[in-house]
Amino acid sequence: MKPTPLTLKKKLALELWRQKENLIREEHPLRQLFWECTLRCDLKCRHCGSDCKMKAESSDMPKEDFLHVLDSIAAKTDPHKVFVIISGGEPLMRRDIEECGRAIYEKGFPWGMVTNGLHLTPQRWQELLKASIHSMTISLDGLEEDHNWMRGNDQSFQMVSQAIDMLVATEGFLFDIVTCVNRRNYPKLDEIKEFLISKGVKRWRLFTVFPVGRAALDPDMRLTNEEFRGVFDYIKKVREEDRIRADYGCEGFLGNYEGEVRSRLFACQAGVTVGSVMADGSIAACASIRADYHQGNIYEDDFMEVWENRYAAYRQREWMRTGECANCKYFRYCQGNGMHLRDADGKLLFCHLHRLQET
Repeated sequence: MKPTPLTLKKKLALELWRQKENLIREEHPLRQLFWECTLRCDLKCRHCGSDCKMKAESSDMPKEDFLHVLDSIAAKTDPHKVFVIISGGEPLMRRDIEECGRAIYEKGFPWGMVTNGLHLTPQRWQELLKASIHSMTISLDGLEEDHNWMRGNDQSFQMVSQAIDMLVATEGFLFDIVTCVNRRNYPKLDEIKEFLISKGVKRWRLFTVFPVGRAALDPDMRLTNEEFRGVFDYIKKVREEDRIRADYGCEGFLGNYEGEVRSRLFACQAGVTVGSVMADGSIAACASIRADYHQGNIYEDDFMEVWENRYAAYRQREWMRTGECANCKYFRYCQGNGMHLRDADGKLLFCHLHRLQET
């Protein structure tokens, strides 16, 4: 299989980007901090890669424990430059999530949330605004029938639609809608786009499933090679239309699609500018990365000490030059793909460029 040749213009852009990213890895400034505030979730989504349940076996992390982490961060860096993203599970299953957000903001940290929207009632939305929420990401995986099929709940689409209306009506509020592209909704992406535009949505993020969790065994989640490439052609077309800003998710080096299907070139920021605190206190990076790559635990370690002195596996990627990455001429740009695509032994589970070359 011959690698897809890059255009000269693309090579120059990637070289400049690579130099910039090398400096960022050396400095590793913490810019985003995910907090997995709960493992409870009220949905059973077909593509989910987590072990979240309606009643999680472990209890929610007390907000005071996470606030101690923020104190550690604020002692070493400007809290206004670190964006806290509350995730789960489903954050809105916590009755005190508004209190958590308010306390985060009072410590000087801007914050946002990732939610399925099922419990985002008008009353809770107003409470979140009072707690100074800065941004939100909500999932929408199709129009009513397809979205509810994906989420396993007949009320999910209705609640998401209502939530979008509330967010759009809040002047200046920053949010995006994220869609998991699968075999069922792939032919209907235009319908989803028109629905979002009619609602007044400005930002739409699309992603494809990686082979972990429930999605690994579900044929409806796995696009064909032709459909996989079609996702990028579609995003490119939507961006050229300029009616809604469409972006592919942050994962995967995409060859000549780089710079054309998202607003930045590829670089996995896990453990470089992105950290996380998991529900059990584990100090991690991107919340999608398996537990094998956790760097410590807030109940035993100081977060900022860990951030400054560990994370070598994330910041020094030469160890990834194995298997199909060993002789790949694009490793200099890809750096082994996203960390969430490595198994416990460091083996790459999925290569976006390889998949594109198969079409």
